Amino acid sequence: MRIACETLATTNRVIIAGEVRVPDSLLKRSKDGEVLRDAAGQPVVNPSKFKSAARKAIRSIGYEQAGFHWKTCRIDVLLHGQSADIAQGVDEAGNKDVGAGDQGIMFGYASRETPELLPAPIYYAHKILETLTIARKANNSAAGKLGPDAKSQVTVRYENGKPVGVTQIVLSTQHLDETLSSADVRAIVEPYIREALPEGWIDASTVWHINPTGKFVVGGPDGDAGLTGRKIIVDTYGGAAPHGGGAFSGKDPTKVDRSAAYAARYLAKNVVAAGLAERATIQLSYAIGVAQPLSIYVDLHGTGKVEEGVVETALGKVMDLTPRGIRTHLDLNKPIYAKTSAYGHFGRKAGRDGSFSWEKTDLVGALKAAVK
Repeated sequence: MRIACETLATTNRVIIAGEVRVPDSLLKRSKDGEVLRDAAGQPVVNPSKFKSAARKAIRSIGYEQAGFHWKTCRIDVLLHGQSADIAQGVDEAGNKDVGAGDQGIMFGYASRETPELLPAPIYYAHKILETLTIARKANNSAAGKLGPDAKSQVTVRYENGKPVGVTQIVLSTQHLDETLSSADVRAIVEPYIREALPEGWIDASTVWHINPTGKFVVGGPDGDAGLTGRKIIVDTYGGAAPHGGGAFSGKDPTKVDRSAAYAARYLAKNVVAAGLAERATIQLSYAIGVAQPLSIYVDLHGTGKVEEGVVETALGKVMDLTPRGIRTHLDLNKPIYAKTSAYGHFGRKAGRDGSFSWEKTDLVGALKAAVK
């Protein structure tokens, strides 16, 4: 299966567009059972299952408002077959060395700031939203008055390079009760924010910005259009590390924008977990149709216990960094990506279903051996 599609959402409208190569079960057929083809000879995608998946996702998030409702929003599926010119470089069949699906530079980062080796500001901003969502969906508390659209930001205070507290907290969250003021919303969310942050991080000097513009009743795509890749920094490290520029979502793992970024995070996390550094940035680069990475670059930010060049050599030894090697090592050819659509792609627990395999630290032993 190949997927390279974008999703646009606005008032009561969702558009899914791009190129795909899907199983026959997802193709449109004539009454005689023949696969329908467009003017270019490409098979026509059956939109029904894509529409169904979109409605289920909208419902799961919780959008049931006049301007955006899972039942009534219009969903247009504008998908077509994958370009044969791209396919020839990434197809498994007939290719000994399957090339990258695109050119680009991908970055991975890890730091000892948090238990999941993610920068503290983005880690706790995500944790605040996840804690609130769990409470809202439980619907057995005042959090049930909140809507599904929310975003957060925390300003972290550091001492000697270690996070020790938050100086400012920003949370904008949709609310279903139009009578609620910003103060009312703060009263609802403050216990959950305190629960999400480490004990002692909030003190009397912490500044709170809860729905700072006032009411936030109209939310989601009805209030602000959404598009795949619009917030790529939120998906990664919150600006604490470089980003190659490519979004992850809407892409199958032959696209190194996604898979190589996961591999770079996996390697960076294992470098830090192995005690080789307190912080690590890993950069990989690829060319379309070329299997081997063009470069492997390591920056240990002055915290390394071994030379960076030694780590660079070791990374190529402990993991096959070709696109096929990455997909095999991290077992990425599975439907495991839905969970990445909220709370970021990194700093998550690896799941039994294979999700977030790039968050494992199972290369620690191999890395320690490789740098001796």
